[in-house]
Amino acid sequence: MPLFNPMRSFYSFYADALRIALQSIFAHKLRAFLTLIGIIIGVASVVVVGASINGLNSYVLDTVGKILGANHFMIARMAHEGELSEEERERMNRRNKKLEWEDYEWVREHCRSCQEIGAEVDRQIDINHEGRKLYGTALMGVTANMIDIEDQNISSGRFISNDDVVRADNIIVIGTDLADKFFPNVDPVDRVIRIGDMPMRIVGVEQQRGSAFGQSMDNIAYIPITTFRQMYGQHQGLQIHGKSASDETFQAAIEDARVALRVHHKLKGNDEDDFGLVNVGDLHNEIDKFFGSIALVVIPITIISLVVGGIVVMNIMLVSVTERTFEIGLRKAIGATKKQILMQFLIESSILCALGGLLGLLLASAISWLIRAATPMPMTITITYMILSVIFSGGIGMIAGVYPAFKASRLDPIIALTRS
Repeated sequence: MPLFNPMRSFYSFYADALRIALQSIFAHKLRAFLTLIGIIIGVASVVVVGASINGLNSYVLDTVGKILGANHFMIARMAHEGELSEEERERMNRRNKKLEWEDYEWVREHCRSCQEIGAEVDRQIDINHEGRKLYGTALMGVTANMIDIEDQNISSGRFISNDDVVRADNIIVIGTDLADKFFPNVDPVDRVIRIGDMPMRIVGVEQQRGSAFGQSMDNIAYIPITTFRQMYGQHQGLQIHGKSASDETFQAAIEDARVALRVHHKLKGNDEDDFGLVNVGDLHNEIDKFFGSIALVVIPITIISLVVGGIVVMNIMLVSVTERTFEIGLRKAIGATKKQILMQFLIESSILCALGGLLGLLLASAISWLIRAATPMPMTITITYMILSVIFSGGIGMIAGVYPAFKASRLDPIIALTRS
C-alpha cells in the first residue's frame, strides 16, 4: 500500500481546482468575457493613465532639456513668477533690478566654477520678406557662446562668432520656420533678410528643434547681442546664462554666479537676492513633483473602475454558486471540506480577474501604441505596471470571490443534492 504524501495531495488539489476553474470559465465564454469587461477597462485605464503621466513627464523634461540644454542656469530680473502670490510678485518687481551689461561682464569675470557665461536679450517681432510675412518670431540677441550653453546645433552655415559680437555685425542665424517660409528649396546662407529696416546677412540655419507644448521652437532668429542693443536700445534688460563643465560642478557654478552678482549689487549677508535664478535641476524637480501629484489624484480615481469590475465578478460568482449547487453538494458528499470548496471558488474568481488583467494589459498596450504613433509623447509601460496589473486584478478577484466562496462552502450537502 503506497504511503500518503501530503505534498502530492496538496498539489493535486490545486491542479484539480485550476482545471475545474478553467473548465467553468471556458464553458461560459461570453458570460466570462462580459463579466471581465469592467476589469479589462479598469486595468487598461490604470496602465494607460500611468504610462501617460510617465510619458508626459519624460516629454516635458526632454523639451526643457532641448530648450535650456544640460547643466544650464539662468539669472534674470524675475524667476518662478508662476509660483508667487500677487503680493510676492509685486514686492519682487519693486526690489529686483534690471540686469545690465556690466552685471554680465562682472559675473563672467568672477564665476570661477562656470565653464561658460553668456548673455541674451529677446523680443517678439513680425518679419516681412518679399511679400511673405511670418508672425511672432522670437528675435534673440546673444553672445557667441550661447550655442554651447543651450546645446544648439547648426544644420547649415555657422553660428554667431565673437568677432560678430565685437563689431556688432548685421548678421543673423535663422530657425527652420524662417528658412522654409522665406527660402523654400534654396540654401538661405549668404542671402539677406530685413529685420525691421535693417538688412541682415544670413550666416547659418539652426537645426530643427520641433515644437514644445504646441509652440514651434523653430520660429526663431539670433543676432549678435551688440547689434540688438544698437537696434533697440542700450538699456534693454538682459538675462545672464551660465553652464558648468559637469553635473558635479553644477551647484558650485550656480552658487559662484549668485555670490558674484550679490557682491556686484553690494548685497549684505541677510539681504534677499535682487534677481531671479532658474536652473535645470530645480525645474526637473518641480516637474517631477507636479506629475507625482497628478498621479496621486488621478490613478486612485481610475482604480474605482476596478472596484466596480470586482462587484460584477462577485455577482457572477454568486450566480455560479447557485447554478452549481448540486456539484458542490456532490463534492462535499464524497469528502470535500469547507476549506477546499472555499479555495475552489476563490481560485476561480482570481483566475477570472487575472485573465481580465492580462486582456486589459493588451488593450493598454494597443492604446499606448496608437498614442505614440499619433503624438510626439512617449508612452512607456514598465514591467512594474505589467506585474501590478495582473497581481492587482487577481487580488480584486480574490476579494470579490470571498463572499460567494464562503456561501458555497456553507452549503449543506444533503440540501444541495436535492437541488438538481
